[in-house]
Parts: sequence; C-alpha cells; structure tokens
Amino acid sequence: MRKKLLLFSAVLVLIIVQCVHAQKGYENRNDIPKEYKWNLNDIYPNWDEWSKGLKQMESKMDEIVGYKGKIKTNPENFLKVLTLQDELGILAEKVYRYPQFAFDLNANDQNADAKLQQVRNAYIKFGTATSWINPEILEIPWSKMEKWLNGNSEFGPYKFGITDLFRQQKHVLDADKEKLLSYYSQLGGNPGSTYKSLAVADIDFPMVELSTGEKVKATNGNYYRVLSLNKNQEDRRKMFEQHYGTYKKNKNSFASIYAGICERDWANAQARGYSSCLEANLDANNIPVAVYENLINTVKSNTAPLQRYNQLRKKILKLDKYHPYDNSIMLTDFSKTYPYEEAKEWALASVEPMGKEYVSNYKNAIESGWVDVYETPGKAPGAYSGGLFGVHPFMLMNYNETLDNVFTLAHEMGHTMHTLLSEKNQPYTTSVPTLFVAEVASTFNEALLLDYLLSKSTDHNERISLITQAIKNIAGTFYLQVLFADYELQAHRLIEQGKPFTEGELTRIMNELNTAYYGTTNEPDEFIDYCWARIPHFYTVSFYVYQYATCFVSSAQLFNEYKETPGKDKQGVIDRVQTLLKAGGNDHPMEQLKKAGVDLTKPQAVKAVIDRMDYLVTLLENEVNTIK
Repeated sequence: MRKKLLLFSAVLVLIIVQCVHAQKGYENRNDIPKEYKWNLNDIYPNWDEWSKGLKQMESKMDEIVGYKGKIKTNPENFLKVLTLQDELGILAEKVYRYPQFAFDLNANDQNADAKLQQVRNAYIKFGTATSWINPEILEIPWSKMEKWLNGNSEFGPYKFGITDLFRQQKHVLDADKEKLLSYYSQLGGNPGSTYKSLAVADIDFPMVELSTGEKVKATNGNYYRVLSLNKNQEDRRKMFEQHYGTYKKNKNSFASIYAGICERDWANAQARGYSSCLEANLDANNIPVAVYENLINTVKSNTAPLQRYNQLRKKILKLDKYHPYDNSIMLTDFSKTYPYEEAKEWALASVEPMGKEYVSNYKNAIESGWVDVYETPGKAPGAYSGGLFGVHPFMLMNYNETLDNVFTLAHEMGHTMHTLLSEKNQPYTTSVPTLFVAEVASTFNEALLLDYLLSKSTDHNERISLITQAIKNIAGTFYLQVLFADYELQAHRLIEQGKPFTEGELTRIMNELNTAYYGTTNEPDEFIDYCWARIPHFYTVSFYVYQYATCFVSSAQLFNEYKETPGKDKQGVIDRVQTLLKAGGNDHPMEQLKKAGVDLTKPQAVKAVIDRMDYLVTLLENEVNTIK
C-alpha cells in the first residue's frame, strides 16, 4: 500500500537535479562550526546502535511474515500487520538514512558504503517479505473491509491507502505472482546501474584547450563553469562539443541501456494489465493520462515566450548567431557574492507572508544543524532535503555564495518545511507527499524570495541577474522538463508498438522536439540532439521529470493568485498553500491540488506559467532598456 520507501530513489534524483558546483569549501570538516553541519547522532549515536537497528528491522520482517494467511478473517491481525508495517518502515528509514548521509558527507568512507550495501540488500528482502500482504488484503470482500474500516477508529490512518489499493485491485497479482515479481526487482535496476557505471565511473572526457591556453577536462563541473562564466563563445563551443561528443561516442551503448529501461517498464505494465507504460506509472497516484498529454500539448503550443527570451539574450549578448551553448552565460558582469548568513536572513524574511508559525519552524530548521552547508572533500555535489520521520529533515548543500545558491537555499528549505509540516500533521502512513506535489513548496518559496529581493534591490545589474534567475527556473524546470517528458513518452511508445529502438530514432525524436521548442532562435546543432544520453532521470525513475513541471504549474498559479489578491484576502491563498503542505499523502495529489485551487486537467493552469514567463521576459527587457 505505502510507497514511501520508493522515495529514496527520488532523493538520488534530486541530488542530480539540484546540482551546483561549489567554489568555496573547507578542507577539513572539523574546521566547520557545528551549527553549519549535520549531527548524525540525531539518528544513531554510533554504528553499534545502527547495527542493532538493522537486526531489529530483520526481526520485524520475520514477525510480519508470521501473519501470512491470518488477516483475511481477523481484523485484529490485520491491524497488527498494518502497525508492524509502519514500525518496519520507520525503522527501515533510519537504518537507510544513517549510512546514506554518512556516505554523502564523504564518498571515501568505505565503512558507510559497505553499510549502505547491507541496507539495500535488506530492502530487497523487505520487498519479498511483504509481497503477500496486498494480495491477501484483496481477498477480503470490499463489503467486509468497509465494515472493518468504519467500525474501528484505529483503522483511520490506513483508510485512504486501503481504499486506494482496492481501486487498483485489478492490477495487483496473487501472492505467488507478486512474490515472483519481487525477485526481479534487483534485475530491473540493472540498466540504471549500468548507466551510472558508463556515464559516471567509466566515462572519459577529453581535454579542451581554451583561448587563454588553459587546458581543462570536459567534465560536468568544467562544462557548467565554462558555459556559465566564459565570455568567449568559441571556448564555449569547444567545451560543449567535446562534452556532448563523449556521450555521442557512446550513443549505441546508451541506447541499448535505455532500451532495457523501456522494455522493463513495458513488461511490468503488461504483467499488471495496463495498456501503456505511462498509464501504469500514473495510476499509482490516480492521475489521468490526459493530464500528462494536456501538459505536453499545451506547452509545445506555447513556446513563444521561451523563443522570445532566447532572441533577447542574443541581442543583449550581441551575438551574430545564438547556440545552445550560449544559454547559460551571464547577461551582465554582475559578480556580487552572498555570504551564507546574509542568504539565511533573506530566505527567512522572504517567507514572512507564510505566517508566524511557518517562520518559527523555518528559523528552527535553518539554525539547528539540519543544514550541512559547505563543500568538503568527498562530499556529494548539489543539494537536497531528505526527510526522516520521527527525527527531522536533513538538508545538504554546497553553498558557494552565488545568487544561484541563495535560491537553492530557498528551494531546499521549501522541501524541508513541506516534510516538517506533513510529518507534524499526518500519521506515518500518510506523511509523505507524492512526487506529483513535492516541488510546489520549493518553487513557491523561490517565487517569494524573488519577490522579496526585487523589492529591496536598486542595482539594475543585480535586478537583471534576479529576473534572469527566475526565467532560467521556468526554462529549466518547466519548458525543458516537459520537453523531456514528451521524449520519454515517445521513446516508450517505440517499445510498446514494436518499432525499432535505435540511437538514430532517439536522436530523431530529440531533434524534432528541440526544433518544436526553440524554433529558429537556436542555431541547428547536432550535439544537443544527443542530450537523451546525458540526462540521468531517464535511467533512474521513469516518467519522473513531468512532475517538476506540474509542481511548477501549481506553485505559479498559487503565487500569481497570491500577488493579484488584494490586502487581507491574500491570507486565504496562504491558508490553501499551508493546507496542501500539511496534507502529506492523505489523498490523491490531483484532489489535494484542487483543494488548494489548482485544476491540472485544464489548460489554464499550465498557461499560468507561460504567462509568468512572458511577464518576466518583458520585465527583463525593460530593465535592460533602463540601463541603456
């Protein structure tokens, strides 16, 4: 019933998505003041206690298996299994997070890596040990189950999950078949692991000689650095082509790996009686296929603001031709730095509209050692917020005093607050928001921060940087993710329809999408059409990326409504946002969003983001003209 443990893979995705490249750090973690780094003792005081937790987890697995065959006629046994699942889930999270966080702080910690492998193996056993539960629940007639649920208040926390399970009843197999499928769970993850080996461990980027004579390797970090900071277009071109050329060189291997991903998804969908991979993926959260299709169709038909932004960039940068490798270069020479203490104060001040309780919780989260702030040797790159029920969220950053990192702080604090509010207001079984709404709080917080910073900034170059930051968020989190969602859908349909699945077909799909989105504003470039080989999301969690866009749509509509609502009536919008954040996973996400005032079945919701993009491009244009 519960899908909470699946969120661990999503956390790994967030590490990639929020990737930043720190320029300031500490060589020794001991030099960092304790308020700026995690204290993992909040989870376990030492590895011995962690080992006890792992043994308890394994013991509870044995205990839960002992109830097999005993819940169909006995509601007390059924309730016991449900509470055991909760106890096991809470314990499993602690046991997983402790080595995961330790390893993220130091990738050279072999002990943490070994412990993490132990937990992953235990999770596979966990899946097998509990695979019988859902089929046995579904052997109970709904009429009897309904009486059990309504006749005992202790079933209250589980009512939504059980009801939803019966909704999906036709897609749940019998116990033997579910157990058989559980044996293939590790096998199903092999293509993703192979991708990671090829794209991370074994990838060999070439050296690039820049116009200054400096030679740098075309790694991810150097790629972002050169494309963001190097004013020489030829240098950007060299870095772009050498970086993407590495993926192009391995195009057949990447295509073969992705074929394995799509074939796995189609096999699972067919095994459970779904008509498509997309339907199988969306049904878990009761999301109509039309929502996905509406998103990609509406966005593809409204790319004018995106193209207008590229044309404006070309004009500001005074380029004869505009290429994909010109998308990230700064529009001004603005190079102000933002110390962490200052960023903290701004982030805190920006959320004052959310109310005193929210601000108080926010202040506690940012000042109580929940954030590991600075880069240190071996620390995982990027930023994420990882929840841990019964303890507190842990937020990883690599803060480098850039404006981008100020917004990353606000973004991840949004996730932290969402987790905190959900866990304070929901029982464990419904405490985790679905991925479909997980980015609403983070992007709403970013919008509040932008609004706050624009209200206090009088420096035109800073204002240009702020507006550009907001536009980049829409371009990257909305437009680009919908483009990727369209690609995923078309790629999976190749497998479903028995069509050739080759690197040539994947590149063709991406080329057509790039043309549809960017039109003639970008010069044709064959290398960008190989980005399908470079995006980790495609190889980790299928049909994940569209949820960035749906969340962005939701937060944009709510923020627009907040800004347009006069005076005290704004509080009504804030109350609806707060209700959403406190809801956890207590209902289907579409229903939760409707309660907040967002209906994603209607194109108007998607157009709210498009309208905001258009407004921001106009704002940027006016700011640039002011300088002139």
